[in-house]
Amino acid sequence: MNTTRHPAQIFVKDLQESDTRTLQGTRATLLDRLALNFLYDAIGRPPVDFKLWDGTHAANSPGGSRLRIIFRTRKALWRTCLRPDPGFGDAYTVGEADIEGDLIETLIETYRTMEQSPWQNFRRRVPGWVALPYGNSLTESKRNIAAHYDLGNDFYRLWLDPDMVYTCAYYRGADLDLAAAQQAKLEHVCRKVGLTPGMRVVEAGCGWGSLALYMARHYGVKVRAFNISREQITHAQQRAREEGLDHAVEFIEDDYRNIRGEYDAFVSVGMLEHVGPDHYRELGELIKRCLAPAGRGLIHSVGRNRTTPMNGWIHQRIFPGSYTPSLKEMMDIFEATSFSILDVENLRLHYARTLTDWLRNFDDRLPVIRDKYNEAFIRAWRLYLGGCVAAFTAGTLQLFQVVFTHSGNNRLPRSRDHLYAGTEPEFWSN
Repeated sequence: MNTTRHPAQIFVKDLQESDTRTLQGTRATLLDRLALNFLYDAIGRPPVDFKLWDGTHAANSPGGSRLRIIFRTRKALWRTCLRPDPGFGDAYTVGEADIEGDLIETLIETYRTMEQSPWQNFRRRVPGWVALPYGNSLTESKRNIAAHYDLGNDFYRLWLDPDMVYTCAYYRGADLDLAAAQQAKLEHVCRKVGLTPGMRVVEAGCGWGSLALYMARHYGVKVRAFNISREQITHAQQRAREEGLDHAVEFIEDDYRNIRGEYDAFVSVGMLEHVGPDHYRELGELIKRCLAPAGRGLIHSVGRNRTTPMNGWIHQRIFPGSYTPSLKEMMDIFEATSFSILDVENLRLHYARTLTDWLRNFDDRLPVIRDKYNEAFIRAWRLYLGGCVAAFTAGTLQLFQVVFTHSGNNRLPRSRDHLYAGTEPEFWSN
């Protein structure tokens, strides 16, 4: 029986800016005022002014605050009351809600308060209240990935680093720019899995190919890299040919579930968010089959401190089918297959800085972006990037790098010194 769901997919590129003049001169009703007060209390009363189209403020909000969220239409107010996400995200995208004052600061204050708010506690107890309609079957995953990553390489080239790395960078020093920090991240990953010349590496979810090419170029390894984004894989294959690395790196347009063979290292950077917790054990079994007895693996993923339903707006409009797990949930990958965890590192603030740099680049290229995309698309992407800066800064999102191996593997480094000193690791002899 085919149980694949096929909801009507509406992404930010499909939304249009609304005409908010319809309520100009219209006074808020008693029900509108009660709804605004309810919403403000439900999300924990952040130090942000909540305001309606006629100037009405939430009863307990700081009316004089320089940080303000304004609902310009009745529809925006009530949709946000019923489901703050995706309600507010959609309302902001089409111009029916606005943020006055600094976007990121307003969202930081709101997210910090919301984390322990009545609304968030309700979502944890009743996760089905916000429908997450997109699953992660083979068919759905292909459609989900295309919706975000196949917007066009030219779009991402405008604001990513020159190598087009679309994951958290590693700012080892405060003076590193985005490009240098992304190279530092690639090196950090290579050291963690202990690459040496001649190794066989498999990468699940390779983006535009930067990590696979880096591993082959700097470590002399053979890489098979899987991805289901046609735009990304075509770009990666072209880069491999241009850089003379197509003999060492094979870019494969296929789902990670179809990985076969045995490898000395398994690497997945930024893909787990698209796997879905229902498939974690399946992923663990796959890694167990393909990882050599002395091999090491690394999974790099956005996560949370505790199990929390996915933001409905991000899931439905930005990253269809996405989910950000807690470490406890991630353990479903490793425990059933008896993997041993070697290292867990949290790069949360590195991702806040990465996203800040992306948003700055995005804003710098707005004239070019406006030539190709409408205002609703731009507002949505600024809310997505700025909202993620705020979430990582506020601590409501984390970035985990988990290194693991088979439980019986004793060929392990004695310390973590080699990760930072750039020296060869000393191994246990037994």
